[in-house]
Amino acid sequence: MTDLSAWAWATLGLAAVITGLSKAAIPGGSTLAVVLFAAVLPARTSTAAMLLLFIVGDVFALIAYRRHAHWPTLLRLAPAVIAGLFVGFAFLALAGDGLVRRAVGVILLVMIAITLWRRRREDRRDAVAAPRSGILLSSTYGALGGFTTMVANAGGPVMSMYFLATRTQVQVFLGTSAWFFAIVNLVKVPFLAGLGLFTPSVLLMDLILAPLVVVGALVGLRIARRIPQALFDRLVILLTVVGSVYLLF
Repeated sequence: MTDLSAWAWATLGLAAVITGLSKAAIPGGSTLAVVLFAAVLPARTSTAAMLLLFIVGDVFALIAYRRHAHWPTLLRLAPAVIAGLFVGFAFLALAGDGLVRRAVGVILLVMIAITLWRRRREDRRDAVAAPRSGILLSSTYGALGGFTTMVANAGGPVMSMYFLATRTQVQVFLGTSAWFFAIVNLVKVPFLAGLGLFTPSVLLMDLILAPLVVVGALVGLRIARRIPQALFDRLVILLTVVGSVYLLF
């Protein structure tokens, strides 16, 4: 921590604010926070540090949206997510930082492309109701969500693409996401602890940055109910694309 410059700390502080904002209002923003942390810290260290800050944000997301969750969706995703978590743990234990970042970037871009293709096809058919979430769709997104959230805390964009693909309304989107990541992030803690990633420096860094997550969450709670559905969808996609491209380089 003593080796970090003032600009590095400013970047981490901005990422902490964005973390709170993304948990409370714009899920796709979590990718930008992950990217900022990865730009300053080694990939493995940033994964551990981000996880604890995400858990702080999860508290506020649950307070605000816990009643809006769609539990059948969560139960449908659970088996694939668990499988993805175990695969991600093995990958994180073996792969280097560069490979981890590029793998996540490729996965996110593929998910964006698939989501946009599905939405365009549905629009051409004049679909007015949300499409049903089949086993193949939930299994694919669930497994990739579990994998990416384990290796780089980048499961948010994958699950955002899933909720966009099923045309989930904003409040249900936020409520289901809140419970999903609150549960998954707590499950991830012993895995990363087993890899020795929660060092004293990481814990102290998170203690310093946690208040900024709270600030971001409080701002997000004020704006979330004012965001139109179309604008919400576009923001999620745009932020995911920007973060994904950055991870490739």
